[in-house]
Amino acid sequence: MLENCQDAKQRWGGVSQIIDRWLAERQQMLVKYCAVSDTQKNDDDSRGPKLRAMCEIMVDYVSAGHFEVYDQLLKEGQDFGDDQALKQGAELFKKVDATTEEVLDFNDKYQETDDLTALDADLSRLGEVLESRFTSEDQMIAVLHDAHKDMV
Repeated sequence: MLENCQDAKQRWGGVSQIIDRWLAERQQMLVKYCAVSDTQKNDDDSRGPKLRAMCEIMVDYVSAGHFEVYDQLLKEGQDFGDDQALKQGAELFKKVDATTEEVLDFNDKYQETDDLTALDADLSRLGEVLESRFTSEDQMIAVLHDAHKDMV
């Protein structure tokens, strides 16, 4: 029994570390988002590099979610046999996934152009999309990970 407990702590403690690292990356992305937003509209020499840095970390963040974090969360729900959490997680994943295309479209647009005339409007829309995404991701963490902390 002690071995099972230690094994569970190692397994799900690792998930906590993955989530913590991912959420730290989210924070870095938001800092860069604010830096781009705060740069003067007609200061393209400064805004362009800040925008590219933000896009780079944004794509890394989205990729880590899809290829690392969500899989771990779903695996945890499966391992705990939490069918209700898995159902909720699947619905939340649909909401998250619906934002992915808009995030990647924003990235593609601004990686391929130096025309920043629509940037303010695009940043505003991106902010709304990211807020929706973060809310769904946070709910996935609560349903599929935090709900099992006391079981470990």
